[in-house]
Amino acid sequence: MKHIVAHTSKVLGVDVKFASDCIGEDSHAMSSALKPGEVLMLENVRFYKQETAGTESFAEALAKHGDVYVNDAFGTAHRAHASTTVVANYFPNDKMFGYLIEGEMKSVDKVLNSTEKPLTAIVGGAKVSSKITIIERLLDKVDNLIVGGGMAYTFVKAMGGHVGNSLVEDNYLDTARKIITDAKTKGVHLYIPTDTIIADKFDNNANRKEVKIGEIPAGWMGLDTGAETSKACREIISNSKLILWNGPMGVFEMENFQQGTADVANAIVEATSKGAFSLIGGGDSVAAINKFNLADKVSYVSTGGGAMLEYLEGIELPGIKAIKG
Repeated sequence: MKHIVAHTSKVLGVDVKFASDCIGEDSHAMSSALKPGEVLMLENVRFYKQETAGTESFAEALAKHGDVYVNDAFGTAHRAHASTTVVANYFPNDKMFGYLIEGEMKSVDKVLNSTEKPLTAIVGGAKVSSKITIIERLLDKVDNLIVGGGMAYTFVKAMGGHVGNSLVEDNYLDTARKIITDAKTKGVHLYIPTDTIIADKFDNNANRKEVKIGEIPAGWMGLDTGAETSKACREIISNSKLILWNGPMGVFEMENFQQGTADVANAIVEATSKGAFSLIGGGDSVAAINKFNLADKVSYVSTGGGAMLEYLEGIELPGIKAIKG
C-alpha cells in the first residue's frame, strides 16, 4: 500500500502515516498513538492467508486498531473475509456502513423494489450459466429483458438458429428454452438480438460482415450485435423508467466489435437525461461505460461485480449481514 500513501495524503489533505504491517506490536503502537484528525494506512491485509480464511484471531488483531468499524467495501461484501465480515463481531455497538455501500444498496433496492415502470434489464456477457440465477430473479421484476453478448447465441441455437462457430453452451439449450417460456408466461418482453456482426476469426482485424443472427455460416462467429438490434434496444431503453445493465453486447474490447455495446451505453445515457434511473454493474459493463467516457452521465455505476450480482439475486451478503446483524 506504500505506493498510494502520497496520493491518499493529497486527496485527504492530511499527511497519512503508514504502517508496514496490518497487525503486530509496531502497527498497534502507531494506531493507539493517533491524535484526532490523523490518519494511518495499514499494509494490505491480503498478505495474510488468514484474511481470506476469515480467521477469528486475525480479525481480533485487526479490531485492536480502532473503536469503530466502518465497512465501505461493497466490492468484497460477498466474501466472508476477516477484514470485511468477521472483524465486525468485535464492534457489537459500533459498526456501520460507509456512504459508498449505502449508495450501492439504495441503487439496487431502487431498481428491484420501485413501483416505477417500465423496468428494463440488459444482461450480456459470455455465458448463460453464470447469469441463470440473476435472469430467473429478474423475470419476476422486469418488464423488458434484453439478452446480449456471447450468451445470446445459446438462445438463438435453442430456437433452432444457425450460429456457426459462435460461443454456445450446448448444456444450457434447455435452460435457454425455459427462460424463453417463463418470460412469455410472466408477461416479460424478452428481446434476443436479431442481427449480428460476424468474423472469420477472433481478431479485431478479421474479415467481418453483418447477418441475421440465426443465419451465421459455418466457420464464422458472432462478435457484436448489428444495427437492427441497436435500433430495437434503443427504442426499448428510451421508453424505460428504470434500467439495469449487466454485461456487454459484444467483444467491446476490440474496436471493430464495440458498436453494439456503445449503442446500448448511449441509449442508456439518453434515457437517463430524460429522467430514467440507470444502474450499471458488473466488471465488463463498468469497463465499457468508462471506455466510452459516459460514467458521469448515468445514475449509478456499481463498484461491485460479483457482489452486485449476488445482491440482485437476493443473496444476503456476509459483509452486509455482519453490519446489520
